[in-house]
Amino acid sequence: MVSPPSLTDTKALLRRKFRAARAEHVASLPENLRALILNRPPAPVSDIIPEGATVGLYYPLGPEAPSLGWARWFTENDRQVALPRFAARSAPMEFREWANPFDEEALEEGPYRMPQPTGMASFAAPDIVVVPLIAFTQEGHRLGQGGGHYDRWLAANPNTKAIGLAWDCQLADELPVESHDQPLSAVVTPTRIYHGVD
Repeated sequence: MVSPPSLTDTKALLRRKFRAARAEHVASLPENLRALILNRPPAPVSDIIPEGATVGLYYPLGPEAPSLGWARWFTENDRQVALPRFAARSAPMEFREWANPFDEEALEEGPYRMPQPTGMASFAAPDIVVVPLIAFTQEGHRLGQGGGHYDRWLAANPNTKAIGLAWDCQLADELPVESHDQPLSAVVTPTRIYHGVD
């Protein structure tokens, strides 16, 4: 008798499937078009983030939906930008200010090989966090990388809204949801905004 796949196995299979779809989609985009996609937050998103607010963003790696255009737009429009920082792989995720998103050389490589602010950058408490994802549903459920860093951070900061940034090909009909999975208030793709939980 074959036992049904565990939730962990199901999530691993979904990660492989959606990573492949994401990579294929990005590879199909002309280089000059990629720079124009998601180069600023849509008005319904920017309108809910007041001037002076701090926005936590991620530094995009590989085929992840590009977020640097948003970082630069927020900085030019009187919002403070922050990025995740890990002091070590065993350390919890924190946010530090990225004072000038036009200066990528101000960042250092973190323990996950992701550019991050240095330890000298000021701590930040984002009002809104824009999160990466591998897959999402219309209801605002998210499949992440599997480390749980954003879920833990959002659980510890329940008043901070989370918005996903994704390609349209990352939309899933449904995803397995566990008790620790934190839902998204919205997901933005190049073609539309999906409203999740409020």
